[in-house]
This record gives sequence, C-alpha cells and structure tokens, in this order.
Amino acid sequence: MSFNSIPEFSFPLINDRDPETIERLKDALTTHGFFTITDHGLDDVVLSSSYSMSKRFFELQEDTKNIYAHPEMGGARGYTPFGKETALGETTPDLKEFWHHGPVIDDSFDPRITSNITVAEIPEFNSQFDELFNDLNLLGMKVLSAIAVILDKDPTFFDSWVNKGNSLLRLLHYPPVSDTSNIYRARAHADINLITLLVGAEESGLEVKNPDGDWIPIDAKSRSIVCNIGDMMQLVTREKLKSTPHRVVDHNASGSSRYSMPFFLHPSPGVELHSIVDDSSESISAHDFLEERLKAIKLY
Repeated sequence: MSFNSIPEFSFPLINDRDPETIERLKDALTTHGFFTITDHGLDDVVLSSSYSMSKRFFELQEDTKNIYAHPEMGGARGYTPFGKETALGETTPDLKEFWHHGPVIDDSFDPRITSNITVAEIPEFNSQFDELFNDLNLLGMKVLSAIAVILDKDPTFFDSWVNKGNSLLRLLHYPPVSDTSNIYRARAHADINLITLLVGAEESGLEVKNPDGDWIPIDAKSRSIVCNIGDMMQLVTREKLKSTPHRVVDHNASGSSRYSMPFFLHPSPGVELHSIVDDSSESISAHDFLEERLKAIKLY
C-alpha cells in the first residue's frame, strides 16, 4: 500500500486507547511505520533549553569538540565529527556531526551500556540532557505500550526490554549546505532500534520513501514529534510493522544550520530479538544486532 502523507495523532488519544486512533495508528505502522505526535506533554522550557545547549556545544572550536570523540566505542557516547557516519550501503558520508547521551547507569544496568561523558566547557550539559532523556524515555515507553496492544500483547510487554535499556539521545547538527552538488544532509537509511522519537521535526528536510519510490516530505508542525518504527521492531514483528527508509535533504542549499534531537529507544543488550508474532526460532541479541549495524555505517 502506498502513501502520500504521514498521519498525525494526539498523544492523549493514543494513551487512552481511543479505538479509532488505535486503528488508524495500526494502519500507519503496518503501511510505513511513521506518524506525528501532538499534545505529547513535553515541557516547552526543557525543549528550548535543550536546543540552546546543543547549539552551544556545536559552536565550540573543532579541537575542543574532538576531545570528546571516542571512535573506539563506536561513538556510543560523546562526539562524532562531521563526515564520519555513512548510511548503510552508501559511500558518501552524511553532512552532520552529533553527540550521544544515554541513561544514567548503575550496577543494575548491563555492563555493556556506557556511562555518559561530561562536557567541561558546559557544566550544566549533562543535567539538561538527563532531564530530556528521561522525558523522552517515558513517552517512548508509553508509545511502546500502545504498539504492544496493536500487536495483541499485554500493554507492559516491552517494559522488561527497555526499563534498563540501551536507549540513546542524539544531538544533531547539520551545518549549512552551500554546495548544491550534494544536497543530502543524511542519505536514505532506516533506524536500527525499536522506535525513534524525533524532536525538532518542525525544521524542513525530512522525507520518507513510499513503496512507489516517491519521497514524501514530513509536514511537521511546531512542537510535534515524529515517531517511526526501527529495524529491531520490524525484525521481531516479521515485517508486520514497517521500518521505512528516510532521509534529510536541503533542496535549496539554504545556507542555514539544521538541528534536531532524535531519541532512539533500544532494548538492553542482552535481550534476544526473536519473532513475537509467530514460532520462528531465529534470534539475535540486541547487542550483536547493534554492533553489526554500527560497523556497517562506519562508526567502528
């Protein structure tokens, strides 16, 4: 089934399991796996402060930012420089730099989950993004609960996967594009994880590929959050829920920066990813799945 637009849902209707909303959401997830959330309840002050702090970091000198780059960890935490990540199957790197921030961990977390990195130049950096991480993690778990219902599972089905999960907040900066020979700030790719929540979708450029091969612009609205299915969810649902290619394009070489903050909801590394919709015995750990993909996109 093809599509030409991305549906929009009010979060309270998702959370209250409004029958019409759940049916429309099921249709979106099984067709293309993308939808927009409004009325999500995230604090405007937290979002604005997070944007401001993200910009402060990316405005630091290159040699300062590079202090926080840890390629030996596959960029699991800290800074990944411009032109490093390359979409699966591509040879030209994306036109972006980014920072990775995860949960505040303790001994109850899988030891393969990495601690966050402190930015000496911005003392309040971690506390700001701890707060945003927690808010997005809570929202993401509620969305997963609705997805579980759509899959005829208990609403708490995914809780044990993600309560101590390897989820990730990415602060993204796409610098201005002046060379129109390459307008792809992020080339076509699918996400690795269970679901993604994208903060900052009000900035133009995000497009989703439909089955006819057409690229559909996300008609984002201010304060909305774009949510999409990732490859891990597609895997465990045997492609019942769709992980769809998407990209970020600057068609007009606008000469301005683009910022966004995607939150990738990941299971704990030890979770076995196997079919939850049939009796297939195929299985891979969340850790191994992630490691294979990080190598494929050249973060190792």
